[in-house]
This record gives sequence, structure tokens and C-alpha cells, in this order.
Amino acid sequence: MNALFEDGGKFHAGRVMSETDASLQIELASGKRSKVKAANVLLRFAAPEPDALLGAAEHLAREIDLDLAWEFAPEGEFAFAELARDYFGAKADVTQEAAALLGLFAAPHYFRRLGKGRFRKAPEEIVKAALLGIERKRQVAMQVDAWAAELADGACPAPIREQIYRILFKPDKNAPEYKAVVEAARRSGRAPLELLKSAGAIDSPYEFHWRRFLFEEFPKGVGFGDAPVPTVGEKLALSAATAFSIDDSSTTEIDDALSVQGLGSGRVTVGIHIAAPALAVEPGSAVAQIARDRLSTVYIPGHKLTMLPDAVVDAFTLAEGRDAAVVSLYATLDEATLATLATETKLERVRIAANLRHDVLEEQINEETLAAGLPASLPFAAELTFLHGLAQHLKSGREKVRGKPENFNRPDYSFKLDVADGRAIAGDERVEIVPRRRGSPLDLIVAEAMILANSTWGGWLAACGVPGIYRSQASLAPGVKVRMSTQPGPHAGIGVSQYAWSTSPLRRYVDLVNQWQIVACARAGRSAALVAPFKPKDVQLLATIADFDASYAAYNAFQSQAERYWSLRFLMQNDIRELDATVMKDGLVRADSLPLVFRAVGAEQLGRGSGVRVRVGAIDLLTLDVAASVTARLGVEPAVAGDDVAAAGEDDDTDSAGPLAIAIDVAPQEAGIEPDPVAAPA
Repeated sequence: MNALFEDGGKFHAGRVMSETDASLQIELASGKRSKVKAANVLLRFAAPEPDALLGAAEHLAREIDLDLAWEFAPEGEFAFAELARDYFGAKADVTQEAAALLGLFAAPHYFRRLGKGRFRKAPEEIVKAALLGIERKRQVAMQVDAWAAELADGACPAPIREQIYRILFKPDKNAPEYKAVVEAARRSGRAPLELLKSAGAIDSPYEFHWRRFLFEEFPKGVGFGDAPVPTVGEKLALSAATAFSIDDSSTTEIDDALSVQGLGSGRVTVGIHIAAPALAVEPGSAVAQIARDRLSTVYIPGHKLTMLPDAVVDAFTLAEGRDAAVVSLYATLDEATLATLATETKLERVRIAANLRHDVLEEQINEETLAAGLPASLPFAAELTFLHGLAQHLKSGREKVRGKPENFNRPDYSFKLDVADGRAIAGDERVEIVPRRRGSPLDLIVAEAMILANSTWGGWLAACGVPGIYRSQASLAPGVKVRMSTQPGPHAGIGVSQYAWSTSPLRRYVDLVNQWQIVACARAGRSAALVAPFKPKDVQLLATIADFDASYAAYNAFQSQAERYWSLRFLMQNDIRELDATVMKDGLVRADSLPLVFRAVGAEQLGRGSGVRVRVGAIDLLTLDVAASVTARLGVEPAVAGDDVAAAGEDDDTDSAGPLAIAIDVAPQEAGIEPDPVAAPA
């Protein structure tokens, strides 16, 4: 005697070896013996052989017309053998009975299982809905197959092209577009990115990097909508000072300006004037929410995404010829010793007499011309000479606190793209990469003035009992990073007792938050804690820190990625086949004339700091990778490289000096770009 039984949702057939009232011992064709409950045995038969029965029943079950079977089925509960007699005829044999069982079991959309080989047919509306679902799945499967075939043949279907960034970076694994790419990659034996590239899904490497960044960081788009332009309601006194800014020619968000009064009198007053959107933009307002959502301006070569709408920036930027609303820090100094005698913060207007551009003036204002004496014909020659001496004095004082001098042994770089005004960047423009030495006199003047303001205001907030957002670094020991918190603490990298970003409120939300707090202190003094927008242990401040850290890191990483792209494009455009470079570690080298770090075969065993000549091979602008190998050693292998820190100023802490990670198949240490931070243009 043989038996067909169910076990774990599957059907088996075998020879009955022994039997009790409760169970049977059944031997399968494989020789395995199973103890089967009697209730699970659905069919007993003498012939055919068990395996032959299952094979024939499975074949016959696939031929059953389920619509017809559903029509024939009784209205109430029934056994599979009953349906076999109704469907195949009154003399249905054991194979047909088994086929009916398998067919019913495999069609839950037609027949509901009640257990022990019994069923009930599903209501008509359920059947229709299920059939529609099955048909949709069939159509989707056919579509996936067709798309996969197109991709494998080198063509990209439009729906996949439209979803390429989601497919690659935030996939819905149930989406047909994703399934098609996976299937095509399996068929072709290629990685999805390579497959999509060869199928023409990626218009250009630059467009790919740019749209990926927007997809990840600005999924709702980069527009601002109809944001109102707030105005300063209170009447502000006009300062007696005449101020000037020092920025790059491309800077439109001019946050800071300087003034000098009293030269030759023995007591000099230096004014640090910061654009004051906090006087008009209320916390929680529409414009404040825009800044909170974006958190920082994003800078990349040839383009930027501002934190605030252009109209709002235009209303508060310290443009030449404007009596601008500012928060001013005045430091009164002994002209001979440069000792600070007093500081004072004012909410006021100040006349912006000029917007000086360091890229225009650095040939005229540098260490040599300052030592020789600036000609009186230069704008603000006397003021700049005094400010440079003050900056050197302040820097020297910070270095004593740091315990070692700041060394700037690598330049910054400016990227200039040959792109017409108003034209979108295509990624194939001519690029000029110009080195700019760190710590130049004009840079130093601005950096030291902003450090003075940020450290002074940070201490003032603490003295008034008003929380702010601080940056601190416990020590210069390896691995000790800069952290952000609501409590003041020393910043060892800069050499100050506390440091609160406050001087770029048009470009960083953290600075705008701190400016709101500073304005409260300027209005209420020691009672500011009662009126300041943010109170101690305010969860909004903690959330701002967390969100800012994440966004700022992402923006920095993309700036790094974009600069790496243009550095590689520069090599290609100028047909540069060899580079002089300096060995870092783990086979990485840094180009001496470009902001580019990459792996070079042959550098693995060389000491850090060794000079090498590198042959440049294939460049992939999509993965931002470059093949390179060492061809020669240059000079004598040096000792380990010394201290190399970023310019510690308004927008550049020591924590931003190291390489930044980028995404596509490039290890973090291979990212290779070491730009100014996201909000770094002076």
C-alpha cells in the first residue's frame, strides 16, 4: 500500500511500511523513512508507484482549467476527490484525484484551504481581484524581462533613465526598474553602474555627480519658493566708522567688513562688522526655516547653492556704497603694544566704503610690499598696514597657547571655469586651477579678525548666561577632533578659550543662531537669558548641531568630489602625462601642483614625504579614479612631514584640513581633495 501525504506545505508519496491508529511509517523513493500523522495522509493507493503518481499528477494539475473547475465546484465545503469526480468524471482515478488535490492547493485565489484535503471556493469578486493582480504581475514580469533585454543590448529604457539615481542609491527593490537593472547585470555579468553607463543612461559624468548630490541632499529641489524679504524694523544709529570688506571677486554673500579709527592717536579702535540678518529674520519665520532646512551655502567650482534666497542675501550683504545693518564688535587697542583695552558690541548701521578683492590686490599687498610700506594711493593703505601688524600679533599669541606654530606648507587652489554667465555647467568646460598660498597678508587679516570676533562673542554669550553653539578641541593630540556643543570649551587647534561661529550668518545657520543670541545680549546685557530665543539645554540647539554636522559633512564631501572631478578634467584637457608628487601613506601620493590625492603603483614602500614623479594613465571621470605609477624618485627621502594645518579663521578650523570622503568606489583616504570647507571663500 502507498500513501500521499502533506508535510510542511509540500506533498510526498511513498510506501507504507507500518501503521497505527495515529501514525504511519512511510518510506520515500530516496529510502528515507518518515513518521507521518494519520491526519496528514490524504490519499491511499496501490498503483502506480508513488513517484510515478506524483509526476503524472503534477503534469495533469497544470492542465486543469481553474475557471472551469471553480464553476464545477460545490458551493459549500468539499473534498478534493469530489472535485475530481465533478471535473474528470464520476470514475476519476487516483492520478486524477491527486491532480485535483495539487491543482486546488496551488490556486488559493480560486479555492480556500480548509485543511485535510478540504476546500471552499472563493467568492467571485475575490477571484476577479486576484486574477487582475496575477495579470498585473505577469505584465510587470514581462516588462522587467523586456527592459533587462534592452539594457543588456546597450539601450536604456526611459523609465529606468528617469529612476537611475533612485535605482543606484536608494532603491526600492520591489520596483520593476530596479529588478530590470539587477536582471540585466546578471545576464551581462557587469556591475550596474558600468551597465547603465554603456547603455547611455548617464548623459555625462559631471551631470551624474551633480544630480546624485541633488537627489541625496535636495530631493525636493533647490528652489526657495516665494520667500518674503524681511526688513529691519528698529532705527539703528549710523556708525562713525568707515568700513571695507576683503573677499574674493566671486563672493556675493559678504558677511564681514573691517574698520580702523584713531590711527596715530595712541588708542586705535578696530571694528569688526558682521551682516545682521538676525535683526530682521525672526526665529521660526519662513526665511529662518529656509536657513534651518539648508543649514549652509554649498560651494563648488563655478557654482553655489546659497543658504538664503538671493533677495534676502541682497538685502543684508555688505555691498559697497551701502549703509548696512550690522552687529559690530569694537576692540580698543593700545597702538604701541596692541594690547586690548576694551571691547564693545553694538547694533548699528555702518557705511561700506569699498569691497576689496584679494585676488585683485594680492600682487600689490603682500609681505614684501607691506615691509617696504604700502603706497598711499592704495585703498586703505594705512588701515591695512595696521591690521596686518595686529593680525601677526594675534596669531603669535594664539600660537603660544597652541604650543607650536601654525604651518601652511600646502596651498589652497582656486578653480575658474570658462562658462558663460547664466549657462548651466556641462562638465566639459575649460578649467584653470590657480594655487593660492595660505596665510597671505589679506587672508591673515580677515582670519585673525574673525577669530577675535568668534572667540570674544563666545565668551560674552557665556558671561551673559546665554547658550550658543561652540566649536571646541580638547587638545592637539592625534585623533582628538573638533566637536560642536552648546557649552564653551577651549579650541586647542586655534588657541582660544572658546570659539563660536558667529561671523557668517548669511552662509551658515549656526552663525545665524549665534547672532540671534548675540543680539539678545546686546539688547539686554546680563538679563539676556530671559529674552534670548534659545534657552540653556534647548533641544532645538542640540538638533541644530546634529543636523548641521551631517549636512556640513555632506556638502564638504561633494565640494571635495567636484574639485577632484575638475582636477582630473584639468589633467585630461592639458594632456598631462606626468606629475611630481609627494608620498603620503599606503601607496597614496599627493600632487605637488594640484589638489589631488591618488594611489600610485610603486609608492607603497616609499617613506612618507618622499618626492616622486608619477606617470598618469587612464582617468575615469565617473568613478573619479586615475591609474598611476611611480617612474622616478626625486631628491633625498625626507623626514616625516611636519605640522600642516588649515588656516584657522572665520570659516576654516583645523578640523577641515584632512581629506574628505567621496562616494563612487573611492576609498575615503583616496578622496584626494583638500579644499577650503564648504563655506570657506573669504
